[in-house]
Amino acid sequence: MAMEDEDNNTAVVATNTQTGIKKGDNGACIDRQPDTVVHRAGLNQTAGRGSRSGPGAHATTGIRVLKRNMKRNGSRGCVTRKTRFGSRERDWLKGDTQRGCVCLYGGTVDPQLPASGPQATSTPQTDLQLVLCSTSTTVEELCAQRDGKGLYAQLHGDLVRRLDPTERPLQMVYDYLAAMGYADPVRVQQEAANSDLSCLIRFYSERPGNADQQERTLLTGVFSVRKGKTQLHKWAERQVILCGTCLIVASVKDSLTGKMHILPLVGGKVEEVKRRQHCLMFSSAGSQAQTYFVNFDTLADYQRWHRQASKVVSQTVSLVDLSCYSLETVPEYLFYSQDITHLNLRHNFMSLQGPGGLLHLPRFSQLKSLNLSHNRLGVFPECMCEILTLTELNLSCNSLHTVPVQIGNLQSLQTLSLDGNHLSSLPDELGGLSQLNSLGLSFNNFTHIPAVLERLSALDKLAMAGNRVESLELCTLARMSHLKNIDLRLNGLRCVKSETREAVNQVTQLDLRDNCLDTLDLSCICNLETLHCQRNQLGSLTVSGFTLRMLHASSNRLTTVNIYPVPNQLTHMDLSQNLLEYLPDWVCDCRKIEMLDVTHNLLSELPSRLLNSLSLRKLLAGNNHLQRVPDLLDHVPLEALDLQHNKLVELPESLFYKALNLKYLNVSANALESIPPSSQSEESLSTLQELYLTRNNLNENCGALLVGHQNLRVLHIAYNQLLSFPASKLSKLELLEELNLSGNKLKTIPSTVSSCKRLHTLIAHSNHITVFPEILNLPEIKLVDLSCNELTEIQLPDSLPATLQELDLTGNNSLMLEHKTLNLFSHITTLKLDQKSTTSAGDSLSTSTPWNHSYSEMSGQRNKLCVSVLAVDRFGDSMEACYGIFDGDRNEEVPRLLQCTMGDVLCEEVQHSSIDNVYMSNTFLTSHRKLGMAGQKLGASALLCYIHHEPSEPGGYLSLTVANVGTCQAVLCRNSRPVPLSKVYSLENCTEEMERVKLSKAIITEDNKVSGVTCCSRLLGCSYLSPWVLPKPWVHTEPLCSQDEFLILGNRALFERVSYQEAVCTVQAVRDPRAAAKKLCSLAQSYGCKDNIGALVVSLHISEDSCTCDPPVSTTETRGPLPAPLPVSVTPGSNDTAMLSSSSGIVSEFNSETSASEVGSEAGSTASDEHPSSGPGSRPERRCSVHPATALCGIMVPGSAGPGTHPGLFQRQPSCATFSSNQSDNGLDSDDEAPLEGVISNGSKLEVEVDIHCCAFQLRSGAPESPKDLDLEKRGSDYPNGKMRRQNTVVVSATNGCLLAVCGREIADLKKSPSTSSLFGKKLCNGSVVAPEDSHNLIEVALEAPKKKSGYFTAPAQQDPEDQLIVPPCLEQEVREQLRGQSPLVSGPCAPSTPPSLKDPVWDHPHPPAFAPNLVPGPGPTPILQQEVYDTAL
Repeated sequence: MAMEDEDNNTAVVATNTQTGIKKGDNGACIDRQPDTVVHRAGLNQTAGRGSRSGPGAHATTGIRVLKRNMKRNGSRGCVTRKTRFGSRERDWLKGDTQRGCVCLYGGTVDPQLPASGPQATSTPQTDLQLVLCSTSTTVEELCAQRDGKGLYAQLHGDLVRRLDPTERPLQMVYDYLAAMGYADPVRVQQEAANSDLSCLIRFYSERPGNADQQERTLLTGVFSVRKGKTQLHKWAERQVILCGTCLIVASVKDSLTGKMHILPLVGGKVEEVKRRQHCLMFSSAGSQAQTYFVNFDTLADYQRWHRQASKVVSQTVSLVDLSCYSLETVPEYLFYSQDITHLNLRHNFMSLQGPGGLLHLPRFSQLKSLNLSHNRLGVFPECMCEILTLTELNLSCNSLHTVPVQIGNLQSLQTLSLDGNHLSSLPDELGGLSQLNSLGLSFNNFTHIPAVLERLSALDKLAMAGNRVESLELCTLARMSHLKNIDLRLNGLRCVKSETREAVNQVTQLDLRDNCLDTLDLSCICNLETLHCQRNQLGSLTVSGFTLRMLHASSNRLTTVNIYPVPNQLTHMDLSQNLLEYLPDWVCDCRKIEMLDVTHNLLSELPSRLLNSLSLRKLLAGNNHLQRVPDLLDHVPLEALDLQHNKLVELPESLFYKALNLKYLNVSANALESIPPSSQSEESLSTLQELYLTRNNLNENCGALLVGHQNLRVLHIAYNQLLSFPASKLSKLELLEELNLSGNKLKTIPSTVSSCKRLHTLIAHSNHITVFPEILNLPEIKLVDLSCNELTEIQLPDSLPATLQELDLTGNNSLMLEHKTLNLFSHITTLKLDQKSTTSAGDSLSTSTPWNHSYSEMSGQRNKLCVSVLAVDRFGDSMEACYGIFDGDRNEEVPRLLQCTMGDVLCEEVQHSSIDNVYMSNTFLTSHRKLGMAGQKLGASALLCYIHHEPSEPGGYLSLTVANVGTCQAVLCRNSRPVPLSKVYSLENCTEEMERVKLSKAIITEDNKVSGVTCCSRLLGCSYLSPWVLPKPWVHTEPLCSQDEFLILGNRALFERVSYQEAVCTVQAVRDPRAAAKKLCSLAQSYGCKDNIGALVVSLHISEDSCTCDPPVSTTETRGPLPAPLPVSVTPGSNDTAMLSSSSGIVSEFNSETSASEVGSEAGSTASDEHPSSGPGSRPERRCSVHPATALCGIMVPGSAGPGTHPGLFQRQPSCATFSSNQSDNGLDSDDEAPLEGVISNGSKLEVEVDIHCCAFQLRSGAPESPKDLDLEKRGSDYPNGKMRRQNTVVVSATNGCLLAVCGREIADLKKSPSTSSLFGKKLCNGSVVAPEDSHNLIEVALEAPKKKSGYFTAPAQQDPEDQLIVPPCLEQEVREQLRGQSPLVSGPCAPSTPPSLKDPVWDHPHPPAFAPNLVPGPGPTPILQQEVYDTAL
């Protein structure tokens, strides 16, 4: 955190008068006096710097208030890091972790808060007060020193609550941070003083004003009013009020003391009066309707009143919704609306006292429904029992411990909700509520069903989920004569007793999900219609079948299910994820069964009678041991059939022409060699729409059998044995929309694919296709994936369809694209191409890593991709790596922000601690804070993997540290077996997390989601769900060994469909990380996944001693796709200087709608500096610390001699580095802070080079050309982090160790290269130009910038055209000659004449090339560039 200097001119006011103040010309200054520790009862050792006794001094307090006019930056209400703290504040924090600082904001709300929220306003905030205090300082003491009336706290930018006088603000912050997961007191103190924390917890010195809240609750003003439609009435100035459901007009001008005219508006009309400007006509409903005309002074008033009145008149009931407004009392004018029947005060802080307090609510004479949930009441307000008209009362989540006996007064009450409290008993008077039919007692502390409920004769619905009922007596239910629906989820039930065998006739619905039952006998509940008993430990289940309609018993241990008599009313049954080896006979006798789910069992056969059922419409029998499917004897109504992951060799011959209603068939992951014909004759009646045949043994003969399915929309036939696809057959599938032919042996896709006019998705990666298919003339084509093929050229039409959004051509090693082709691709949202590089394989050995990666992402049926990947093969300043995956479920903002910043946060945290659990936890907690306002309502699952040497033995063995929140998972393949490394933080999978959430009184809905929002108990973001959802991660460290083959990272959607073992076998069979990642995603889609899918595969090459030396060099040429690289960014300029840098290593596709400035502003920070290397001219052998060499490995710059200088890799700067607009020649700002890597100053602007695709941007300096240059180069090592500044630059862009060298003399030649010319024609997407700020936090700027349709963020400024170097075509030759006339930038040794390459014994894939000392052209042959990949929207 940047601190301010002591000599700043900011005014400092010590309001506790312990500090002597002298006022001078330069502002206020504080006398330097020795520190004094002040002791006071109730104030634990609070101290003020320079405090002294004196007349009028409050010597017994230790509170200092520093009031400042703070310059604001992009942190949305946080002061700049330059003006946050000075030396006095730092001294205050030293030595005592109980000291800290509370930031008090003014009474106006930050204008950058979201306009949709209840706390939005347009009034700017002017000042802020820093109050130095201790954890024992109370609100009362703070207010006494400030002469304030109170303090207000706001959590997560949401509601604002008045603090009690005895509450301690600093202790509240400390408790909040401790609940998040911080454990170190010093770190808690540091985080509490961080300005970013105001997005999570903030204090106000007075209640914030809110224009939006005022408009929705109360509108008032003095306007010209006329009553009635006739001209007999005169216009008069009157006080007019719109509150609740009524329009109130005073009878006397500017006075509310006289008679008030009330006009009910519900069901009435509000219309514009065209004859008068800004005039509205208000009319009530009914035959006795009255009318008032109101003439407003301004258009703004007119629109505001019209908008609010229109909402009221459109209502069908007299409802007033004042929820989520931080109210302590309701507006007093609301009591004029006596027609109110429904009042919603949910999520407020209602008090008993006051003119609009709860004590006055009985004044509503017609009130029927009252919602007071989430109001922190603490006690049941007895005054509610005086509203005798109430039929519905909601007091959930109010920390109630008892219910008063006066509850018996509410004889009209029908619905009572008391969920989420601390109740353990109910008063006997509750039994007198004869009309009560629904009672909510969920998530309380009941240990049994209260006996008083037996007296409630009308009660038919009882919710008691989340209590502590461990035993259920069925005879208790029998005594509740009217009870029909019982919810006993999440109770820890261990037994259900039925000792008397007394029949329970009235219960029809019973929910016993998520308990601990091992056996269940409900045969005495004769009229049971619906039973939920999922996620127990049931080994046996017995149910009465007289009236049974729905049975849900998945995720148990059932080997059999007994239902007697045969359930003839049964329509839906779910027995998935059990241990069934056969289906009971009664299943085939069910006459009305429509849906049967028996997936993930041990079934070896399906009864013939079941498949020939005349009622069954949906049968899910995947993941079993089925070897055959019985023949269909007659026409059946079957519509969906899922038989994936079985052992089927063939399907019934009559399947398609007996099941004419079949629309969905999934037989993936079987051993099928053919498919049955669609009909017995040439004419087919098939209605099949979706067909999934992936991962079978089908050949090209099956194409002819698909012709009959002319209604087919989705066809997945990937990973079979197809050598070709019949052209004439494909043309018949005219309705085809999605086609997946990946993983076959196709050499071409028939040209008749152009007949499929509705085709929008073509996936055909991992084939042998040499000719680009004729699909770019299809009118609806959106996605084309032809990666990992053998394409050599592309025949393009004159124009491409506007619908094309994604084109993947990576892994086609021989593909050459012309400049015209690249221009045609310029509008594509996501374009993935191979970048040709010129580095020889021999050069790549200098810094190769023992791992390499690739990834794949698929959006599925969603219109946006909410999964992002982080991958850095060279991380930190040693042989390390960092990989991560982030899944935002339905939001894309949070995953991309985490992708851009989390690597830098980890790099910073590992410098502060060597304990894996500490630095990983702090990385997640800090990233959670850095999400700012985006993380208040949105969240994401996150997983981070860090490969490193053990801190205790830096040169020793490698370890893999994994941390995760949410549902992203990591699997390590060791000895061909999966080793899970992560923990799934979902309520269904984690019992301890379920108990923690229950204890915190969260409401868990029936789909096991916290407050109905998320199934995860730990996420980054979603801070408004705190303390139920926390950001603290699971951390696990696994030592790596030579038996570790690869690492798989995936999101929830991937591992829900693909098991750990199948994922490991899949990657082992493919051997290429890119093709493996794509195959994992394709399999998940073929298995039925419709959501976003993300997979990251990291191949590992760990030797016996975990050393990182170069592997043995093989001269055998390797073939296969190479790791995904990165676009090149060249920023020419007269004063641009070179510096070694690297990006934060981000991985994601690019969007062409996202400008360069958007990406730069979205990336939270970039990586930092790299030391200039020295050494001999020849390339040294790269060694590890286990097998040390005489010279360190690194990037060697010939000519920068000196045995005393040590070459380095790269060291990252903290994410929140500070920039200065006046940068000196050595690249440091006025405060001597090292500039952020990837940020190049051009004098007036900063260009942020940020890659979204896991690369390390590296800039190298040339050889010295003069003694002055040589001196400059030598002095470069004296700068912090070894920063060097040169004019003649060489830009080296590297991804996964692959590089591209560009020097001044080669730019013109590269512009004419077909593969690189488009890179220089316009600015790439990985650049950003932003205006310099005193504190430029990129993630904060990104958050406050306006969004585009793509979901990215726009940077505050665009690039100045004058800063670009544009060479006209007529001068290119002259410029080239001038550049060639200059001296060589770097003179280095000759490149090897025969570049060696690597051959891995396991993965048929070369190790990623890396930096070499002879990278830049010098004397000798020009280095040869290898083929590389980049992702960009050109």
